[in-house]
Amino acid sequence: MSTVAGTTEADGGRGPEGTAAPRAREPEGRPAGERPAAEQPAGNAAEEGPGAGGGTGAGPSPLRLLLSRVRPHRGVLVRAGLLSLAGSVAGLAMPLTAKHAVDAFAADRSPAGPLLALTALVLLGAVLSAYGRYLMSRTGEGVVLRARDQLVGRIMRLKVPAVDRLTPGDLQSRVTSDTNLLRTVLSSGLVESFNSVLMLLGTIGFMAYMDLTLLGVTLVVIVGIGAVTSLLMPRIQRAQLRAQESVGAMGAALDRVLQAFRTVKASGAEERETAAVAAAARHAHDRGVSVARWSSVSDVTMAMSIQLAFLAVLGVGGARVASGSLEISSLIAFLLYLFYLMGPIGGLVEGWTGLQSGLAAVRRIDEVESLPGEPATAPGAVGRETPATPFGVTFRDVAFGYGGERGPAHQGVTFDVPAGGLVALVGPSGAGKSTVFSLLERFYDHDSGTITVDGRDIRDWPLAELRGSLAYVEQDAPVLAGTLRENLVFAAPDAQEKALAAAVARTRLDTLVDRLPEGLDTAVGHRGVTLSGGERQRIAIARALLRRPRLLLLDEVTSQLDAVNEQALRDLILELAEQTTVLVIAHRLSTVRHADRIVVLEDGRVRAAGTHEELIEGDDLYRELATTQLAADAR
Repeated sequence: MSTVAGTTEADGGRGPEGTAAPRAREPEGRPAGERPAAEQPAGNAAEEGPGAGGGTGAGPSPLRLLLSRVRPHRGVLVRAGLLSLAGSVAGLAMPLTAKHAVDAFAADRSPAGPLLALTALVLLGAVLSAYGRYLMSRTGEGVVLRARDQLVGRIMRLKVPAVDRLTPGDLQSRVTSDTNLLRTVLSSGLVESFNSVLMLLGTIGFMAYMDLTLLGVTLVVIVGIGAVTSLLMPRIQRAQLRAQESVGAMGAALDRVLQAFRTVKASGAEERETAAVAAAARHAHDRGVSVARWSSVSDVTMAMSIQLAFLAVLGVGGARVASGSLEISSLIAFLLYLFYLMGPIGGLVEGWTGLQSGLAAVRRIDEVESLPGEPATAPGAVGRETPATPFGVTFRDVAFGYGGERGPAHQGVTFDVPAGGLVALVGPSGAGKSTVFSLLERFYDHDSGTITVDGRDIRDWPLAELRGSLAYVEQDAPVLAGTLRENLVFAAPDAQEKALAAAVARTRLDTLVDRLPEGLDTAVGHRGVTLSGGERQRIAIARALLRRPRLLLLDEVTSQLDAVNEQALRDLILELAEQTTVLVIAHRLSTVRHADRIVVLEDGRVRAAGTHEELIEGDDLYRELATTQLAADAR
């Protein structure tokens, strides 16, 4: 089973408060991400992960998938194949020309003509074959590039639940090493196999012209051993698939360490993690050795068939020469053709072996491309000069579950977020707060009930338009590798310098910019490693401000801020609430108490709603949160 199909930690890869379980693929004929109102998915959030079926499901065969990738390049491939074939044909005439040279020596004639012809054939064959191989290699690079472009584009359009099931290392392996194998199967697989078949037939034809008896001896030996070799091909394909999966698993193990490198160091876990990655590497080594074992058996078996055929032909042919029924020059030419036969037979074996690798690779690539995706549409408008009308949001009896062994994340959730103002979501961990944001962004689709945004059912919104009107500041405030400027304008790439400067000032990032050696154009390192947690949060907030959204979603945005910056951000949130709709998840009392409305969630249900004063008086859970968790954070 592919490593990509494996599950991830409950809260680290499946969603904020649950895990995902398999779900059937979207039916054809309807854009991914769109669903009729009557259709209510069970365990909506989950998706079928790659490799779950081992690539043996109903769908196009791996060979058909492989041919579909080669088809756009068929013109160049035909030219390359013909050039290589012409070079091989030139070589095919060499044994017969050598026979004439031997006859010339035997008859005491000048061998200059045959020798010049041999030289010309060698040069012609080399030039044609070299150019054909160049065209083939160049086309192979084009196939790899096209496959990578398509695969990366598909990954970017995958639904969030599908990506939640993927391990980054294995996914990277599919984009890099698996696509590389397409080059191999193109050059030494399809075209080489086709040329080898033609050359094999041509060589056999010349051998038949030389002596039918010796040809019969040759075919008996080669066909018998070839039948044995053909039985090895399914084993090679299975071994190659397992080897590629193990390489993906090794990449996933290494990615796990690199994603938490500081935690590994601080925990003194270097040796344990080194051992874990080494174990994955050994597993990949063992699988690679298995491929090498079966491939070498196949190669040696076919080489042995030529050697056995040589011995048989030498014995039978020598007897025929001794009896006078065969010329010595004909025996020499036949033996040359026999050795020449090693080329197409070896190419055929190599081609079939490469084809097995390519079929395994295209199967793994197709596993990702077959995952449910969102419709490819133009991005929504972002970076407006002035904010549009604020959104209002309603949840009516909404139910949703991430699937797996976790219980439902939402059970009949109902609440209103009026257009404009500040609404806070509070509740204990696992109450379903972050799920509200995931449903509003349509990272997941709810199972039942109704969610409306600006009076319109959320499923009726085109995804690009919906997300283009929202800004989402995540709890962990991710920062991408690149410059500070690139991170700030990430959600609004067309933002003007004036707006950028204002966002920097409003989030108190100006002091950070001033002390950086290159200001906004300073690289922040992988995942913002050079920044503090509070700086990353403020960058995420500034990024959201530049988007000028109609609905601003803030998830624990003050959790890593000091008192001074928290106060400034709280004032900024209140200011923004006068211009747009702000929905905030917060634990800190200082953020919550100024909200126009507070919704208390518990166990996936709305327990109470009201102002801070109303809830202090009327709800025991909120009162407990306010006096413990919220107040503790506020101190």
